[in-house]
Amino acid sequence: MAFVFTDDHIEDYHKLGYTVFRGILPASLVADLRRVTDHARQVAREANGGQVQRLQPVTAYEQLDQQPFQDYNQLPALVDAVQSTLGPQYRPSNLSALGILLEPADHPWCTQWHRDWRDNMSGLDLVSWEADFRDPELFNQVNCALYEDGSTWVVPGSHQRHDLPREIERFPHRPIEKPDVSDLEAAEAERVCWEYVVSMPGAQQLVLGAGDYCLYRNSLWHIGNYVPYRRRATLHDAADTERFIAWRDEHLAAASKRREAGAGIGMPPTR
Repeated sequence: MAFVFTDDHIEDYHKLGYTVFRGILPASLVADLRRVTDHARQVAREANGGQVQRLQPVTAYEQLDQQPFQDYNQLPALVDAVQSTLGPQYRPSNLSALGILLEPADHPWCTQWHRDWRDNMSGLDLVSWEADFRDPELFNQVNCALYEDGSTWVVPGSHQRHDLPREIERFPHRPIEKPDVSDLEAAEAERVCWEYVVSMPGAQQLVLGAGDYCLYRNSLWHIGNYVPYRRRATLHDAADTERFIAWRDEHLAAASKRREAGAGIGMPPTR
């Protein structure tokens, strides 16, 4: 069944903080991307070991066939869907930032619950982030699955607001810690990660099928939970604009200077 864009996609994006274009990538493109990401998995693991989470950006690896990524970036249905949701100035991919998210080879693990930038960028100006996190031109991120992928969990609607009291109670400190499962057997590590994931009030699993493109606000609460027995090759990308590129460049440079002065991950000022 061919993908059909509807007003529900726009409503979901604004209300939930994410929208999914189900099956928008044709099977032939999924097959081409699986082929090149199989090669990318090998390259990433040879360079950084079996637990490596990603290879990024794909354009830095000349040994990879870049054509499938170009085809993905220029897919007319995808361009139309992204621009119908966000506006004509957006593009579905920034190839200079495009990465591939991979399953661990050996051991389950998870990230910490976080809102991007605020909770994982040392030295970030949090007053500036809180002034900007609702801006629809910023923080538009993408996961595009090439295999079924239920790794990502979210708190729908959290992109529109500051933290709720129950979220503050659950994560009262900074930096937010993730489970240490390095010394656990695989089954126990998987259980510990799952219990951590579902401990967040309002958490919902976001399951993507092969060829699904998820456009989401990375300013919402989210987490990644990974196991080695589920193959994963998910394109991790941004629906980018020149304004968000400039925002990133400015805040990365400022955060770097603050880190040099000893700054870490701070407490959100609205707490």
